[in-house]
Amino acid sequence: MSPVLAGVLQLLALIAALALAYRPLGDYMARVYSSEKHYKPEKWIYKAIGANPTAEMRWPAYLRAVLAFSAVSVLFLYALQRAQGILPGSLGFVAIDPDQAFNTAASFVANTNWQSYYGEQAMGHVVQTGGLAVQNFVSAAVGMAVAVALVRGFARSRTGELGNFWADMVRGVVRILLPVSVIGAIVLVACGAIQNFSGIHEVGQFMGGSQQWNGGAVASQEVIKELGTNGGGYFNANSAHPFENPNPFSNLFEIFLILLIPFALTRTFGRMVGSVKQGYAILAAMATIWIGFTALMMWTEFAHHGPAFDVSGGAMEGKETRFGIGASAIFSVATTLTSTGAVNSFHSSYTGLGGGIQLLGMQLGEIAPGGVGSGLYGMLIMAIIAVFIAGLMVGRTPEYLGKKIGTREIKFAACYILITPALVLGFTAAAMALDTPANSMTNSGAHGFSEILYAYTSGANNNGSAFAGLNADTQWFNSTIGIAMLLGRFLPMVFVLALAGSLAEQKPVPETAGTLRTDKPLYTGLLVGTILIVTGLTYFPALALGPLAEGLAS
Repeated sequence: MSPVLAGVLQLLALIAALALAYRPLGDYMARVYSSEKHYKPEKWIYKAIGANPTAEMRWPAYLRAVLAFSAVSVLFLYALQRAQGILPGSLGFVAIDPDQAFNTAASFVANTNWQSYYGEQAMGHVVQTGGLAVQNFVSAAVGMAVAVALVRGFARSRTGELGNFWADMVRGVVRILLPVSVIGAIVLVACGAIQNFSGIHEVGQFMGGSQQWNGGAVASQEVIKELGTNGGGYFNANSAHPFENPNPFSNLFEIFLILLIPFALTRTFGRMVGSVKQGYAILAAMATIWIGFTALMMWTEFAHHGPAFDVSGGAMEGKETRFGIGASAIFSVATTLTSTGAVNSFHSSYTGLGGGIQLLGMQLGEIAPGGVGSGLYGMLIMAIIAVFIAGLMVGRTPEYLGKKIGTREIKFAACYILITPALVLGFTAAAMALDTPANSMTNSGAHGFSEILYAYTSGANNNGSAFAGLNADTQWFNSTIGIAMLLGRFLPMVFVLALAGSLAEQKPVPETAGTLRTDKPLYTGLLVGTILIVTGLTYFPALALGPLAEGLAS
């Protein structure tokens, strides 16, 4: 079987698996977030944290709860890392340096999981399981809660109430993430991923010396890092490491986990607003972009450019032979079009145009299908922009799901869209202008610029993957990328929740002959075009200086 055919068959198998899970999981999540019943474990959690799960919140209260919970999470994870040297199960590792502890705390709480350290050489069992793995669950649940709050803004009328953050967050963990993670961890262990609390031990002799590895609860952390679109690996090699991702089946299963909830949430959205067709329209836009990017990535990496490419069948540099080009390309697109950041190959080694596809995938806002929760609310923001553009074309006040999109709503949507590019381009410009950050680049020219652009794109979009050639473990990068991650995560949530509150207060507008049908293919095409045009106008100059220049020169 040719490598190209193998890659295509894996993609088709992945699509089939996602299609089978789409309806049952989407309907189940809609029931979870619409239920008035509280399970006993959830009641114990509410009692422990002093929360009243039945109290409805308006958007300012919902936002305060999100920010307060996240702030406490950052402080707790920072303190845990700083105290590592005196904790049991530290494997002899010392406390994490202050700037790196801040960067890591910000990263995992922001659902980014950017790592400027070697996991197997820095973090003990307590920090890995009690700190990082816990944040993998709760940070994903926070994103899902904010998305559900926005959906309620569309579904409700004449009220500013968006639900209860504590109930939404706890249910997301207890009823959705935990059950799927338990099943997924069993599958990964069966595939060969390790799951233990062993210490550091020698695994063999290499070139006259010994190599040492530490064990850990790898399978359980691997499954939630993919399911929750987190991405932080137990080991520095991330999902390219055989302890995390042993074989081609586990690789395809991990890609399935990455895409599972973001795609299924469109069904949840359709159920909660009372029109599954609206969910299908959003799903179609996401799927169109995802399949298109995957096809482009496979084409760029399989294209032959010289004898080395002819012999290997494509661009094999930086890719695991047990996965090959096709599976690596599918994983790469899945992880950059979501806020996952996990890698099974090294993105810096992709072709120039391949690296550009990875960058563009993040710069779209990671909405196809995007992160857990963040992908849905990001796509709904773009849906509002699309109906606004359509309204301008016909001279009619735009409407979406029976809600008028007026000046206030457009301001919130515009602020949401502008935040991330401002962070990415601003920090990239500063890093390139100063001498010290530029010294961290191991490549010069267009590829060196792409390393810096990729780092801030990944941080501000809460992705977490990296061009491996950049030395990001410096005070400058730890601090600035940490700031970019926090601002890129929580500032957009301010405008999402404000928009949700504004929509929930509105009186529904009856549908007329002039109402734009947002459940039709025409609107889906408009939505995809709007996404590509807005992103292209924003980032094209930066992309032209980096991956496009490198790709055209090769």
